[in-house]
Amino acid sequence: MEMEGADGAAVPPSLADRSHRSSISSMCARSLDVLVYLIDDTAVQLSVDNLMSVTVHELHRIVREALQLPECAMEVFALWLISPLLDEPSLQFRRNVFFPKRRELQIENEAVLRLLYEEAKFNILEGRYPCDVEDCEQLGALVCRLQLGPYDQDQHTACALKEKLEAFLPAHLCRRGHSLLTALWKRGAKQPAYEQGLLQAYQAVREEAACEEPEALRQHYQAYLQRCHQLPYYGCAFFYGEIDKPAQGFLHRGGRKAVSVAISLEGVYIMDSKEKHVLLGLRFQELSWDHTYPDEEEEHILWLEFDGENEGTLVNKLLKVYSKQAELMSGLIEYCLELNTAAEASALENSTLQSPTLPPLASKQRPKLRRQNSVVCSRIQHLATIDYIEDGKEIKRVKPKRTASFFTRQFSHGPTSYSAVQAPAESLEQG
Repeated sequence: MEMEGADGAAVPPSLADRSHRSSISSMCARSLDVLVYLIDDTAVQLSVDNLMSVTVHELHRIVREALQLPECAMEVFALWLISPLLDEPSLQFRRNVFFPKRRELQIENEAVLRLLYEEAKFNILEGRYPCDVEDCEQLGALVCRLQLGPYDQDQHTACALKEKLEAFLPAHLCRRGHSLLTALWKRGAKQPAYEQGLLQAYQAVREEAACEEPEALRQHYQAYLQRCHQLPYYGCAFFYGEIDKPAQGFLHRGGRKAVSVAISLEGVYIMDSKEKHVLLGLRFQELSWDHTYPDEEEEHILWLEFDGENEGTLVNKLLKVYSKQAELMSGLIEYCLELNTAAEASALENSTLQSPTLPPLASKQRPKLRRQNSVVCSRIQHLATIDYIEDGKEIKRVKPKRTASFFTRQFSHGPTSYSAVQAPAESLEQG
């Protein structure tokens, strides 16, 4: 399913699933009624004259005026054209993929911050931004404050929060424990009561004394966005794809795993669509990529190449991402690299114009979450990659080592036991 936004960024398929309505609702001799949807599915109805000749910039201006947004919103938001089959497209007014995170921190306008907050909240609750439980509770607490007001111990109890937990925490957390299979696997173990952690985080939300409510809301919007900025895939464009599962069992059956591919100005991230965690995260300086058209394969393929290790040997790793949107992903990666190159050249030029006593400009990277087993950490062991090394001008593929005997049955009463066949020292074969 290939879709493209008006700003040139690919449209996430999960949003397209929600968009089965046309944005053009009626027609008359001179004007068209156009519906532009926000992330929460509310619609802005516009009457546009000569729509066929209206440019994207003009339509963007009309939307901004209808929402009473300041001029800065022109860079922050973009118009996205969304449709499952590109037959009855709908327009959405959403965050611009190419707007840098660092500039969000400079925004003071409450209306702009609220739209950014609503989009970030949607992505957190839908599980499109994988997030550790501790951070989910902190983010959910801010949602509680923004929706329910300052904490009140008489009305804001754990039971009250539990009744509408999916409004505050990601859906996959709220649904856990309701499955019979899950209960059997856990052997009756008590499921986590996330409402308790949410309530404690809600109680801890800071409130400045003598702060008027409009200013308090603005501060909480900013706090929510700042915490989301710690997630490396915040602000990404999302694509649907599949990857090969590692071979398992006697017959080496693997199959495929559904993934989301997130691309931003910083890099590429592969997320497990079911488990809601990162499988692979690469900044652009850590990868090479290519896109191949289908030949014997059924779909286009996005190839990602990165450095890795195979049983102590440094290797190149190749990951295949099967997707009809592979060409769009490749194009977006290339465009992001061009933007980064232009930004670096501009920063270098500005630094040379400064006083020689001043240090050159340096890019400050926000620290990553460093919890053990965090959902934001890469899980290379869950990937089926092609591993190879370069030996001079030749490419040699790494042969997997045998870890156990091919035969599982052994004589139990013999004088000696059967020992597994050892792999030869030479572990490379000509690729």
